[in-house]
This record gives sequence, C-alpha cells and structure tokens, in this order.
Amino acid sequence: MPDLPASHRLRLGRYAEPNRIYLLTTNTLGRAPVFGNFVLGRLVVAQFRHAQDQGWADSLAWVVMPDHFHWLIELRQGTLSELMQKTKSLSTRAVNRSSGRRGSLWQQGYHDRALRREEDLVKLARYVVANPVRAGLVKRFGDYPLWDAIWV
Repeated sequence: MPDLPASHRLRLGRYAEPNRIYLLTTNTLGRAPVFGNFVLGRLVVAQFRHAQDQGWADSLAWVVMPDHFHWLIELRQGTLSELMQKTKSLSTRAVNRSSGRRGSLWQQGYHDRALRREEDLVKLARYVVANPVRAGLVKRFGDYPLWDAIWV
C-alpha cells in the first residue's frame, strides 16, 4: 500500500452505490467537543434533514456526540464523498456563524461502512443511538437530545 495519510487511505477502494445503506462517521477537528453545546449539535442535525429533503440520502439513524457523529443512511443520489462534503461544509458554515468560530470544524476524511440489507439494521441503529450511554453522557439514550432512528 502506498504511504498515504490516513484520510487518503480511507478513500482507496471506496465505491458509493445508490440505494445501499452506509454507516458514516466523522470527527471534529482535534476531537474538540463542539457539540457539548446542544444548540450547535442541532445545526448538524439540520444538515442531516437537509440531505434528506434534497433527496441525497435517507437518514435511518444518527447520533451527534460532543466530538463526532454517526449517521446511518441509505444513499439516494450522488456519492458518499459528495454527501459528506456538503454535510460537513454546510454544518461548518452554520456552526461558525452561530458561535462566532472561524475555520475548519471537521477532520479531513470520514469512515464509511457499507451494509447488506440482511444485516440487522434495527440492532445497528440501537447501537448507534446508544453511544451517549456507552460514553457515560447519560444513563438512558432517551435522555440525550441529539439522536434519532426510524425504528426506535
């Protein structure tokens, strides 16, 4: 394998397929806990909804943690790279405008995992939304304000 930075290695062999389900994860720059401020986290949630409204992806489950997010989607059009670029760019603009921040919000790159339809998507969605419980942020996932899933 060529000696590439981690963000570039993530792209090797990446293939985006419409109507396929993916689990996407990305971190804030330096893992800064920006979304400990739930108002700023809601701005990321607004971008998940915008992606769905635009027909880019259907959101199946998501959680916005203080320094990253997990987003279970069904890709509808475009590529994962386009979806993540738009989501990260628009959320950066909204968060910076709202908070007076400047500069980058997200680390380069993202992690994706393609899923098969026969995988237990409900179980995976529950795993995604239970992240705040495992991180010790809340005792029950329903107590955390920055999550949703179509099955839960």
